[in-house]
Amino acid sequence: MAKRYRYSFVKRKEAGKGKLSVGLAAASLLLFVAAVLTAYGLDGRYGFIVGGICLFAAMLSVYGFIMGLSSFSEEERMHRTSTVGSILNGVIMVGWLGFFLMGV
Repeated sequence: MAKRYRYSFVKRKEAGKGKLSVGLAAASLLLFVAAVLTAYGLDGRYGFIVGGICLFAAMLSVYGFIMGLSSFSEEERMHRTSTVGSILNGVIMVGWLGFFLMGV
């Protein structure tokens, strides 16, 4: 009689810091949209408000990138959101850096 193999797949949860990383990337993008709408609504006045929003969004993307990278150390977890969050925050960080360098 043939031997039967029984496979069992363990459901693993996503890394908590990976979810945080994706959330911070989404928040950074939403703050970018808010900064653009604020600049348009104020007709270019009060630039320090828009600059503050942009600086906060850039800091969020840096923190999200750090959280995404540190979430890879969590064991027995899936790292799909960690990968997505790290990549998104890295791209957003480079974009913010480009915006700041264009302004200088």
